[in-house]
Amino acid sequence: MANDTVYLDIDQDIAVQLIPFDELVKIAITNSPLIKYQNEVANSLDASYQGTKSQILQNLGGSANYSGGNQSILSSGGTVTNRDPIGQIANGYRVGVDLRVSLYDLFGRKHQIRQAYSNYRAAVIQKETIEQQIKRELIVLYQDMITSQQILKFRLIEEQASLAAFRVAELEVQKGKITAEYLASATSRYIETKATTEQVKGEFLKNVHIFETMMGLPIQRLKRN
Repeated sequence: MANDTVYLDIDQDIAVQLIPFDELVKIAITNSPLIKYQNEVANSLDASYQGTKSQILQNLGGSANYSGGNQSILSSGGTVTNRDPIGQIANGYRVGVDLRVSLYDLFGRKHQIRQAYSNYRAAVIQKETIEQQIKRELIVLYQDMITSQQILKFRLIEEQASLAAFRVAELEVQKGKITAEYLASATSRYIETKATTEQVKGEFLKNVHIFETMMGLPIQRLKRN
């Protein structure tokens, strides 16, 4: 087992070796490609919602300019002492604002804003749904890892016992104390337990690799310090 589980101790419970489960859930959610994609969808829809709210500003226009030169108008009224009858307009700035609001902006814009907000909220809720799904899947996988580890521990004990019986049978048959038939039975028993152990070990390692994929990190980075 040393080569296959170099970062895990088979004799020590996984729950003790790994960081707390709540932290594992946070890591799995953070590294999930589905969550990253849903974040981008939610951000896009939020930007669309904010843009819809401010879209009415496109109907508001402004202008500013500075006038200079010899612009003039004809004066009317009484006589102006010591001045020409033409009044000069002084140079200066002129600023204007133009606002045009359509009936759609008055009565239809609110529905468009509501729709944009609903789309954004739907994306947020979808993200929360994915987070719950990830947590459920992690609970199942985590428990499968614990169970397969416990079964593997028992199978290893059984394998060692059958190996010891096989070694003794080899010595006994050499001394003529038992028949070859008894040795064959001990051999078959050892091969059977060895095959079962390999199956259980494969199941355990499969769960470990699936766990690493789901977490987005190698198992050694998820162990307690």
